[in-house]
Amino acid sequence: MTKLNFARFIALFMLIFSLSGCELVDWKAKQDESDLHDAGYQAHYLPLEEGGSMKYWVGGTGEPLLLIHGFGGSAISTWKNEMLALSKQYRVIAPDLPWFGGSYSQGTPNLTTQTDAVWQMLDALKIDKVNVAGISYGGFVTYNMMLEPNRVKKGVIIASPGPLFSDQDLEALCLRAGVDKPEDLFVPENQQEVRRLFDHVFFEPKKMPDFIAEQIYSNYFSPYKNEKRLLIQSLPQDRDRISSYSPSKLPPSLLIWGDSDQIFPLSNGISLSEYLNSAIIVIPDTGHGVTNEQPEIVTKLLKSYIG
Repeated sequence: MTKLNFARFIALFMLIFSLSGCELVDWKAKQDESDLHDAGYQAHYLPLEEGGSMKYWVGGTGEPLLLIHGFGGSAISTWKNEMLALSKQYRVIAPDLPWFGGSYSQGTPNLTTQTDAVWQMLDALKIDKVNVAGISYGGFVTYNMMLEPNRVKKGVIIASPGPLFSDQDLEALCLRAGVDKPEDLFVPENQQEVRRLFDHVFFEPKKMPDFIAEQIYSNYFSPYKNEKRLLIQSLPQDRDRISSYSPSKLPPSLLIWGDSDQIFPLSNGISLSEYLNSAIIVIPDTGHGVTNEQPEIVTKLLKSYIG
């Protein structure tokens, strides 16, 4: 390490050490945005037809690639590393879904409203057909978009079972997590419940002091709690709707799964791959948070599959 780099490291360490929990989490978010700006990304806000506003990031040039985040996250918190790498080859579009990050809607909290907001964004960008990758809840949005094959070239579903999760699967998830209902896991009410969620999302435990867990709760989980609970509660109804579509009519797709996923176990992914007649890539020593845990592998897989 050169003297200059060492001095920068010490300055950064002292800055982080001096920040409170609130300032540290906010600083990290602002730093991530700055990194995206430096890479040529710009943030945009789209007024939604039903009322509300959708924030989304656009960067790079080339074939359009849509990245959809999972539950509780945002475009940046889920996809930042992939966004930086993929924008060198694609025109990357990464929205905050309504009721997450910088977006909200006055529509009914369900999968249809989320998907319609994404279509509105693509229409505003004059994108007729797009490659889509979505993780977890974003995988449900991706599957819902694939029901319009004239608008989706290829779909990449990451750790999301589409229509193939049963009431028994949800009961097993609740048993693993020690909760009464799925929304009790995915919509934490305090810092302890944030830790519980993270313990089930990531392969390696995320150790964090109380003030960090509290700020993560305040920033990412506290806003729009009622709408988020309704999103989870409405998924079984959406499951029944999307399961009525023939998988043979859907566009080509690839599945990516962690071998140690505690939210949707690998067996869900194998069943979906057989249902869709799609390949599934299984990443070892990886949990549900695939894009955060394995960004380099995800980037390589997306490039290889989309071309």
